[in-house]
Amino acid sequence: MNSEDTRNLFLAIALSVLVMAGWQYFYAGPIAQREHQQREQQAKVEAAARNAATQAQENSAAQQPAGAAVPGAAKAAGGPTTIEAALAASPRVAIDTPSLGGSINLRGGKLDDLVLKDYRETIAKDSPLIRLFSPAGPADAYWAEAGFVGVGEGVMAPNYDTLWTADQKTLTPGQPVTLTWNNGHGLTFRRVFAVDDKFMFTITDSVANSGGEAVSVRPYALVLRRGTPHVGGYAVLHEGFVGVFGDGGVQEVTYAKIDKETGRTFSFKGDGGWLGFTDKYWGAAVIPDQTEPIEARFTATADQQPIDYQADFVGPQKTRAPGESAEATTRIFAGAKEVNTIDNYQKTLGIKKFDLMIDWGWFYFITKPLFRLIDAIYHVVGNFGVAILIVTVMVKLAFFPLANRSYQSMAKMKKIQPQIAALKDLYPDDKVKQQQEQMALFKKEGVNPVAGCLPMVIQIPVFFALYKVIFITIEMRHAPFFGWIKDLSAPDPTNVFTLFGLIPWNPMEIPVFGHFLMIGIWPLIMGVSMFFQMKMNPEPADPVQKTMFAWMPVIFTFMLGAFPAGLVIYWTWNNTLTVIQQYYIMRKAGVKVELWDNLGRLFSRGEAKTADPTAGGKTPPAKTPTR
Repeated sequence: MNSEDTRNLFLAIALSVLVMAGWQYFYAGPIAQREHQQREQQAKVEAAARNAATQAQENSAAQQPAGAAVPGAAKAAGGPTTIEAALAASPRVAIDTPSLGGSINLRGGKLDDLVLKDYRETIAKDSPLIRLFSPAGPADAYWAEAGFVGVGEGVMAPNYDTLWTADQKTLTPGQPVTLTWNNGHGLTFRRVFAVDDKFMFTITDSVANSGGEAVSVRPYALVLRRGTPHVGGYAVLHEGFVGVFGDGGVQEVTYAKIDKETGRTFSFKGDGGWLGFTDKYWGAAVIPDQTEPIEARFTATADQQPIDYQADFVGPQKTRAPGESAEATTRIFAGAKEVNTIDNYQKTLGIKKFDLMIDWGWFYFITKPLFRLIDAIYHVVGNFGVAILIVTVMVKLAFFPLANRSYQSMAKMKKIQPQIAALKDLYPDDKVKQQQEQMALFKKEGVNPVAGCLPMVIQIPVFFALYKVIFITIEMRHAPFFGWIKDLSAPDPTNVFTLFGLIPWNPMEIPVFGHFLMIGIWPLIMGVSMFFQMKMNPEPADPVQKTMFAWMPVIFTFMLGAFPAGLVIYWTWNNTLTVIQQYYIMRKAGVKVELWDNLGRLFSRGEAKTADPTAGGKTPPAKTPTR
């Protein structure tokens, strides 16, 4: 295989990977999402038609793991339908920290009201704050809780409906709140809530046995989401159940996967770890004592609508004689998945692999260091877009020696093309002999036929790693660049199909093809940069390959139109640097740069059709026919 064929092979592989990613991103993902929403709507209709007996069944608690009665959430008929009404329906303790606002529900002693003070739904200054937790009653209820469950008969532990009393009206970083409840049978339960200035709650549960018999309890904690959450459906990002158990790797289960699982339950065991739910930018997790064994599970209710998705664990049994007390400490993370904050919790609190709450992907060893580099530069220049451009230059410089050897090898390949053509003429019917002689020629001339592909192959993981960084890190969310780019994590808001806002219509509303019509200014610039990059090399002799390479800039322009603007800006800048780099190296090596001839043939007419490729683009003189 010669250098041209090898280069084409790797380009085809790279293009195939990107096409598959684009297919999932633009087409398969949205279709699956719509089908899931249709199934959910149908399930709601069927649930509304159930009779009173089914309603009674719905009021039962969630499924329980073996050996422990982890509380679920009873579903009462009727009740409040708005967040405001649900919050007013029960006594509460306010939460007020620099990062969080909300309240603790004294009915059940749980965290079910939480908003993030530093994050809004859109870039508008008056946009609503992001709400993470919501109380039961309205749609999309979401909360976390921790405590004790009783083991054996006669142990009356607090439950979902227990009304606690509090010693403070407001929970702040410097002021913990203690909840108290006496079961009237010799057991006094206390629950102390503490919170830091970011997103970590520490809950210390204790039970004092003043009765006449020994009692046994087990610590538990859970995170519960009511109703199937809306997810983006991106193949590059996991949204759903997530956890680490013991010393194992991260466990990820999507909502669609657990809905199909027999019994709708995934069970795990290990010493310590954490578990909960992850969204694109937000997360909630319960974190047990990292030294104690736990039994954990991900579950989805099979006979209730809307579905309850629950991540929970129970710890080891604690038996206490009369006059003794038991204590357990659980942490609850609820907030934005800020990289530094997550890493700091992992380091200072010893939470096992907590940084995997952020979906760094398969290229973790590239993705996370790349983010660290971009973030460090950002703190110097003050603009994430500029930081991305600087990192692109640094990557180019790092790969410069390899690229230099690559282009030098390509130059040698161009010089021996006449000899390769002669071998094809010498052995027209013996492909094996052709390959053998070509390899001997390569060895003689010191040419590496795959050297031209190596820079591209090596940079593909870097490209995907940068894509992950821009797509998943909350630091990129709502980060502006210049001009009309106000959010690097969102697509370019301009659109050529609306004449950049002059025509009042939304191309996204077109079924199936709407996602491909998000062609803004930066995607157009990217397409032009890719066009010039393609014209730097000789045009393939094969008509099929020539057509494919001619259309690649157009295809990529449409594919990347709906990608985050930060990624499109990176690719445009990378293409531009590649053209400059290749031009410089080839001129330095004394090799002809094909850019100007290719552009000339593109815009010329008669000369281009009769030009002889071996004559450097010049029309050969006419020959007198022999008689």
